[in-house]
Amino acid sequence: MNANGELLFKDGDKRSIARAITMVENHLEGYDALLRSITFDEQVPVIGITGPPGAGKSTLINALIKVLLQRKNAKGEFNKIAVLAVDPTSPFTHGSLLGDRLRMFEHFNHERVFIRSLATRGALGGLSARTLEVLEVMKAAGFDHIIIETVGVGQSEVEIVSMANTTIVVLVPEAGDEIQTLKSGIMEIGDLFVVNKADRAGADIFVANIHKTLHERPLKDGWQIPVLKTSAVNSEGIEELADAIVKHQEAHPPKKNIRLLAEQSYRLIQSARMQNVRIDDLVSEIDSAMQKGGFNLYEFSKRYY
Repeated sequence: MNANGELLFKDGDKRSIARAITMVENHLEGYDALLRSITFDEQVPVIGITGPPGAGKSTLINALIKVLLQRKNAKGEFNKIAVLAVDPTSPFTHGSLLGDRLRMFEHFNHERVFIRSLATRGALGGLSARTLEVLEVMKAAGFDHIIIETVGVGQSEVEIVSMANTTIVVLVPEAGDEIQTLKSGIMEIGDLFVVNKADRAGADIFVANIHKTLHERPLKDGWQIPVLKTSAVNSEGIEELADAIVKHQEAHPPKKNIRLLAEQSYRLIQSARMQNVRIDDLVSEIDSAMQKGGFNLYEFSKRYY
């Protein structure tokens, strides 16, 4: 730390970045001062990748990293990439069930790539309760692109739009029969749609069905939502995906998204107000209140708001 209590991780030192994330994720002593002291680069684009389990999100990210690493930023330097992979939490140990993404193993030791797994810790929207705070640390660490991979829990993953500048919904041809169900959930949040494993039968028909569904929606801030076909395992369609991401970011510069910052501020305020509320404590208090008789859920709950 420097004299102001700020961790000096802008040089890309992975150990310093990891320590800062651990500090923030676990709300260790000094985490609040750290967050208030560092300067966030709101121009760093955040790419959110979501979709149902089995869609091949991790494999797609692995292929996307490879393409982005070959490209340069505005300074003419090769891109530095950060990945936050949000994993489900074990109900028994409260730890991450999946751990670091094995499908990204070839990038773990790359000097310009930083990969971190976060546990959801009971968050129902596919994102860790600490994801936003960790994301802010990453924005101050000198990365050119930050990718968030959500846990893959279906329609409740809509929370990704409150953190990402570009939201990518990844689907597979086998989801064709579920298009009407998806329509009311994650189909409404995507800036880009990717049909992965597009070498499988039915991919073209599925793409056509997605196009049809999207045409029933109004344009998203004037943006015509593209539907791209990829085969991440074969590295097919990844260059086109990277081009589409850049095009969307140029049309919607991260720094100018005031609505997104307001959503993030709302999330931070909500988290701070709820930090002292624990399910186990509520169980004990409700049990005690019910034994006294005349229990009313709404009267009981009102004391917390």
